Amino acid sequence: MLQIEIGPQTNIKALVAELPVAAQVMTAFGLGCSGCSVSTYETIEQGAAAHGLRIEPILAALKEARRSGSVPPIADEDRRPARRAPGAFSGRAKIAHVIPIMSGKGGVGKSLVTALVAIGLRRKHYRVGILDADITGPSIPKLFGLHEPLLIEADPVNKTAQGQPQPLMLPAVSRSAIEIVSSNLLTDQEDIAMIWRGPIVAGVIRQFYEQVLWSDLDFLLVDLPPGTSDAPLTVLQSLSIDGVVLVTMPQALATMIVRKAANLVHQLKRPILGVVENMSYFVAPDTGARHQIFGPSYADRVAELARAPVLARIPIDPSKAALADEGRIEEVDDPVCDELAEHLLSAVEAHPKAKETISLV
Repeated sequence: MLQIEIGPQTNIKALVAELPVAAQVMTAFGLGCSGCSVSTYETIEQGAAAHGLRIEPILAALKEARRSGSVPPIADEDRRPARRAPGAFSGRAKIAHVIPIMSGKGGVGKSLVTALVAIGLRRKHYRVGILDADITGPSIPKLFGLHEPLLIEADPVNKTAQGQPQPLMLPAVSRSAIEIVSSNLLTDQEDIAMIWRGPIVAGVIRQFYEQVLWSDLDFLLVDLPPGTSDAPLTVLQSLSIDGVVLVTMPQALATMIVRKAANLVHQLKRPILGVVENMSYFVAPDTGARHQIFGPSYADRVAELARAPVLARIPIDPSKAALADEGRIEEVDDPVCDELAEHLLSAVEAHPKAKETISLV
């Protein structure tokens, strides 16, 4: 006899643990979060709201599945997310906080850090989007297991010069309701090379935040490519950002290049919210001893130059790498996600920007 009550405040993970068919029901509604780490923190009501679904059909289907032991028929309109049009009257989505993730050097794990921050914020029930600005080397779709090309929808407000509706891209939605746009989602072949020069790359990034049908978001994270040229400059100069998160690793060369990125941010008079050191150390599973595989930490040195706190030191973890390779990064259930989110929220609060909300077409 099942003891758990099925209601709006029922925890998703607890329900699935006691009633395994509930995972199939929620997947049928597009609620893939039933199998990811966010389910530990989220209720059915919160999950439905994050995915833009009405809760009543979900509760009815779960109760019927408990009675019958199988997934009941689900109407198409009940599984279709109620995506907001770009706004009730202005034609714009509202995005409260925009935070680029930057390093200046490739290979330090910016995309992984971006994903972990997004997961941590979703666990706290914030509405999150990721703009993958690494146009020629996108990693975000692979981390989240996204492969289908972005859908196109007509803008109900704006017209082209020829009088036709302006086309808008619909962001992909991950299992835990993180909205994502990336150049790898412009085609169904993820290994197609984007052979574009700098001005075109900058233009595509602008399209990703001007011509995407984002929902109203609490946080838009921008995964920046390496370097300090066109793409980072486009983001840092065009968007009303709250501040930048710098990603580094314990290597003198990486530290030197990340310091260049910090100097760029300071020259543009943008705040640095914090520093994340990835691949900081390795914990031996047999002894629990910490080993500095890449050498001693430089995080404090970078943070001092950046005039910002160290948000987290992320250890080398083969299990994270495996989940990332398999497109299951949302299954990471690690306290570092909460640590990143909590420290980032504190940093944002400590660096209030002018009371404004950017508007994206």
